[in-house]
Order: sequence, then C-alpha cells, then structure tokens
Amino acid sequence: MLSLRLPGRGRGDSQPLLRRAALRAASPASAQSADFAMLWVVAALLLIGLVMVYSASIALPDSSRFANYAPTHFLVRHLMAMLIGVAAGLVAFAVPVREWQAWSKWLFLIGLVLLVIVLIPGVGKSVYGARRWLSLYVFNLQPSELMKLFVVLYAADYTVRKQDSMQSVRKGFLPMGAAVALVGMLLLLEPDMGAFVVIAAIAMGLLYLGGVNGRLFAALVVIAGTTFSLLIWLSPWRRERIFAYLDPFDEANTLGKGYQLSHSLIAFGRGELFGVGLGGSVEKLHYLPEAHTDFLLAVLGEELGLVGVMVVIALFFWLTRRAFEIGRQSIKLERTFAGLVAKGIGLWIGLQAFINMGVNTGLLPTKGLTLPLMSYGGSGVLVNCVAIAVLLRVDYENRQLMRGAA
Repeated sequence: MLSLRLPGRGRGDSQPLLRRAALRAASPASAQSADFAMLWVVAALLLIGLVMVYSASIALPDSSRFANYAPTHFLVRHLMAMLIGVAAGLVAFAVPVREWQAWSKWLFLIGLVLLVIVLIPGVGKSVYGARRWLSLYVFNLQPSELMKLFVVLYAADYTVRKQDSMQSVRKGFLPMGAAVALVGMLLLLEPDMGAFVVIAAIAMGLLYLGGVNGRLFAALVVIAGTTFSLLIWLSPWRRERIFAYLDPFDEANTLGKGYQLSHSLIAFGRGELFGVGLGGSVEKLHYLPEAHTDFLLAVLGEELGLVGVMVVIALFFWLTRRAFEIGRQSIKLERTFAGLVAKGIGLWIGLQAFINMGVNTGLLPTKGLTLPLMSYGGSGVLVNCVAIAVLLRVDYENRQLMRGAA
C-alpha cells in the first residue's frame, strides 16, 4: 500500500492519508477508553455460569464417586478458576499487541511441547481413558485449551507474514497445514477430537480472512470434511456416537451412547418456556452425567427454560459480533495482526459455543466441548478470560489511536 503524505509536513509527523480517513471515520467510538458493554456481557456469562455450575453439581456428593466432596466443592473450585482467570486477564491486558505478535511463534511451540508432555505415561493425567491434563497440584492444566489461544495468535501472525504468498499452495497453505496437522495428531492421541475441530476451524478461518485463494479454501474445506469423516468412520466408538445421535431414544442408544443426549433433551423438555425454577432440575440428580461441564446448558434449560437459554445465546451472539467489529476496525486502522486476532477470538468463542449448544440440543453429535466462560473447567475459564483480555487490549489500542487523531 502506498503511503501518501500530506504536503508541507516533515517526515516525523506525517501520516498516510488512508489511515487518517479511517481514524476520522471511527473517532466517535473512542469517547470511552474501554468497552464496558463487553465487560458487562462477559461478567454476565461468568456469573450465570458460576450459579449454574453450583446448581448442576450440588447433588454430586450423593454418589459414591464424589462421596468425600462437599456440596460446594465444584462451586469453590470454579470460583477460584474465575478469580485466577480474571487476574491472568489483567496481566494479559497490560501486554501490548505487538508483544503478543513477537511471542506468537514461541507460544505455539510451547503449546506443542505441552501437548507432547501430556501424552507421557505417568505425567499426563488420564480421566475416562483420555489423557488431557497435567497436574499442577493446585489445579489441572489442559494444554489443548491453551493451544486454542496460541493457534489464534500464531495463525494471525503467519497470515500477516505470508500475506504476499496466500495465493500459493506451497508457500501459503502447506506450512500452516502442516502445523495444524501436527497439532491434530497430538490431540487425536489424547484423544480430543473436539479441540482439534475447533483449532482446525480457527486456522482455516484466519487463512480465509487473510485472503487465501477462494478455490484453495474450498479445497481445504473438502479435505477437512473428508478427513473428519474418515476419522469418525474408522473409529468404532465415534461411529456409534453418530448412530446414537441420529436416534437417541432408540432403546439400545438410550442406554448406551445416546444416554447423555436423551437425558439432555428430556431436561430441555421439562424446562418448557420459563423453566422449573433455579435448583429444581431433576436431570442433574445423577441422570445426566457431568452436567456441570459439557451439558451445563441442559440444566440451565430445565431450570430457566427457553427464556434463559435465549438470553445465553443472545450474550454469546453479541460477544462474537463485537469481536468481529473490533477486528474490522483494527484492519481499517492498518493493524492487520490485531484485527485477525480479534476475529480469531470471536470465531473461536462463537464456534465452540455453537458446537456445545448444538450437542446439548441434539443438533450436533455428542462432542466433549465445554461452553466458553460458563462450564466447569479451570483451564477453559482461565484461557477464555485471557482471550477476552487480549480482545479488550486490541480494542483499547484502537481507541487510543482514534483518540490521538481527534
């Protein structure tokens, strides 16, 4: 892009005309130094999640597996994760976007190392046959959650660096494709196909937003769809999940792979329009397994009804839309990396929320993905808070630029 300078000004204080036009067009939004509306939306999601995690987990000590736990066990741990997440978010907000870009490649490498370490027997913690966690004594760290943020940063930086090569398969796509394939291989060894789906979608989405050739992107979609279909078809237990998803109330499926989905649908059915009342869920009483994690929305739907579910959907829709608005604003200000990071975070949170809601309502096959900012899970809440802080930092720097142009 040509840098057109105003006549009569020195080199030091001149500015491209296009950037000046963008600043003038966006300057009304810089009246505030921070996006308080986003803070309120995120706070609402965190607090609703906290209340629902407590409601969904309060009866768990009645079972033999959690007999030694207090009724407030999961509430306290979730609250601690929220507080740690907010503290980490404050630190992340203080880091300039240029520093995130400088560290993006190293963070991605650290994420790969953690994904390898978690697979080491005796080091990685295994739950229900999946080896996804590293025990840090205070809490368990899930590297796949960290990798979602690291992939956003790495893919945004890669797209900026390879801007002139995005139309080339060899120079533009293959290096990023190889990186995502390596991450996917490590995730499938855990196994954690849900995280792989989200990470692959983030990478592909940012390549598309970065200007990859349309035909090449279409080919990528076909390749990705074929790959995931083969992974499902070649895995008997994944294949059984698909069949159970197609008919969850079949007797064989209801007592097997379709058990969670059938009880999730029963929960939504009991909730009707306004719900049975906070704390009144029956499905959380050991009928719906792990209701405080992947199926938190089902308990919310039973207790708060369709109205409560629609409020949560509206909050996620607003947050995703706002992230893309911040991204577009950054790109207008010629801050391409910042803009792609904002859009990547919006794509990640919006897609993961959509998948979780789709699983809970029977729109999508059962997949182990939590509801961002709401479900129980220390790593997820921590990384979500850091991602929101990075998004707020992008918006803050946009506002500072616009304020400087006023």
